[in-house]
Amino acid sequence: MGDKEDRPRIIIRPGMGSRHYWNDLWRYRELFYFLAWRDVLVRYKQTALGVSWSVLRPLVTMLAFTLVFDRLANLPSNGVPYPLMIFSALLPWQFFASSFSEGSNSLVDNAGLLTKTYFPRMIVPTSTLIVAMVDFLISLVILFAIMAWYSVGPSAQVLCLPLFLVFAVATSIGVSLWLSALNVKYRDFRHAVPFLAQVGLYVSPIGFSSTIVPEGWRLLYYLNPMAGVIDGFRWTILGNAFPLYMPGILVSLGITGMLVFGGTVYFRKVERFFADVV
Repeated sequence: MGDKEDRPRIIIRPGMGSRHYWNDLWRYRELFYFLAWRDVLVRYKQTALGVSWSVLRPLVTMLAFTLVFDRLANLPSNGVPYPLMIFSALLPWQFFASSFSEGSNSLVDNAGLLTKTYFPRMIVPTSTLIVAMVDFLISLVILFAIMAWYSVGPSAQVLCLPLFLVFAVATSIGVSLWLSALNVKYRDFRHAVPFLAQVGLYVSPIGFSSTIVPEGWRLLYYLNPMAGVIDGFRWTILGNAFPLYMPGILVSLGITGMLVFGGTVYFRKVERFFADVV
C-alpha cells in the first residue's frame, strides 16, 4: 500500500491542457528533435545519390527555368545573370514547397504515434521543417558557388537574409498547420497538395521578376505570401537590382500572419479529434 501512496498523481482538470499546451511544446522538445532526425535519415536512407538529390533538384529546375523564361520567353533579369536570379528564388521556394508538402502528410503518416500517447500534436508538422532546412543550407552553398562562378559578390543586404528566412519559416508553418489538420479529416488534400505546389511554382516570381507584374495588379499579386518572401531573398542576395516593393511586402506579411494565427487556432480546435479520426 505504501508504494501506491508514494506514486506521483496526475490530476486532469478542465482547461488544464489549454493552459499548459505551450509549455508542453517545450517539455516535449526531445520528441521534436527525434522526429526531425528520423525524417532526415529516412529522406536519404537507401537512396543511390543520397544528399546529391538536394543538389540536383534545384540545379535541374534552374536550368529548365533558364531555358524557358530566358532563352524562349526572353524575360528581363535586371542586369543579373539569369541563373542567379532564378536560383535566389528557388532557395525559399524549395524550402517552402518541401516543408508544407511533408508537413501536410505528417499527421497521417504518424497515425500510430498519435493514437498511443499524448504530446502536443503541433510538434509533428513543425518537425518536418528541419528536413527542408537541411536542403536549404545545401542549396545556399550551391548559390554562393554559382555567384563565385559569375564573379558576383553578395550585397550588403545579405545581413537581412535571416529576417526573410524567418518570413519563409512562418509562411511554411502557417500552411502546414492548415493542410495537416485538414488532411486528417479530408484525405483528398493528400492528392491536392502536389497540385497546389505545382501551381505555386509557376504563379510565384521564380522564373521572372515581380517587376513585370502590371502596376494595377501588384498588390493583388502579393496576396501570394511567397511573392514577398522571394522578393526579399532576391533583394538580400542580389542587391538593388531587385528593389523591395514595400506595400507588397507588407501585404505578404499580413497574409502570413493570418495563415499562422488562423492555422494555429484551427489546429488547436480540431487537435483533440485527431486520434479518433486518423
